[in-house]
Amino acid sequence: MLTGAEKITDVVEKHPETVEVFQKYGMHCFGCMAARFENVEQGATAHGIDVPNLIKDLNKAISK
Repeated sequence: MLTGAEKITDVVEKHPETVEVFQKYGMHCFGCMAARFENVEQGATAHGIDVPNLIKDLNKAISK
C-alpha cells in the first residue's frame, strides 16, 4: 500500500498501472528530474492536487 512517501519514479517503475492515475491528476512529469527526488505527496502538493484522493486512487490501481 502506498503512503505518499514513495518517490514518484519508484512508484511508476514498480507499478506501471499507476501511470494512468498520475496522468488523470495532471502529473505528467515521470521523466523530469524532480520526479526522481520528490515523493508522491511532494509532487502532488506542488501541482495543487488533493493528496489523499490521489493516494487512494493509486492504491486502488495497484490492488486490481
